[in-house]
Amino acid sequence: MKIKNNRLEALRMIISSQELGSQDELLVALRKEGFQLTQATLSRDLKQLKVAKAASMRGNYVYVLPNDTMYKRVSSPHSVREMMQVPGFISINFSGNMGVIKTRPGYASSIAYNIDNNHIDEIIGTIAGDDTIFIVIKQGVGKEEVVEALSKVVPNIH
Repeated sequence: MKIKNNRLEALRMIISSQELGSQDELLVALRKEGFQLTQATLSRDLKQLKVAKAASMRGNYVYVLPNDTMYKRVSSPHSVREMMQVPGFISINFSGNMGVIKTRPGYASSIAYNIDNNHIDEIIGTIAGDDTIFIVIKQGVGKEEVVEALSKVVPNIH
C-alpha cells in the first residue's frame, strides 16, 4: 500500500507542476520518477484522485486536480522526489481543545485531507486554508496525544 500511496503522491505533484494532456505523457513522467505501471493502473489512479481535464492558459486541455489549492502549480518544477522530500508541515500550537497547524503555502488542504481521512480519534475535525489548518480536539485529550496521533499522517511533526 505504501508504494501506491507514494505513486499517488507523485502523480499529484506531477499533475500540479506540469501541463500534461495525455496518459502517455503521465506514464513517461511517472517512469522518470521510478514508477513502472500500466495504462490501466494509471487510469484507476486518475479516477481515485478525481483528476479531470481543463483548459490551460494556453488553451490546451491538461490534467488538473479536483482542488487546485492542494498542490499549487509551480512555474519552475522540481523533480517529484525533491518535492516529496520537503515536508509541508511547519508548526503546531494549541489553545484549549483547539489547535492551529501552520504549513507551507498550498499544503494545508492536502494535510487536512490526510488527517480527516485517517480518522484520528483524538481530532473531531479540521478546517483548512492555504497555509493554515484549524483542528478541534476531543475533550480530555492532551496535546502530546494529538501530536503522537498526527505523527502517523503528518511527516516531521515531532
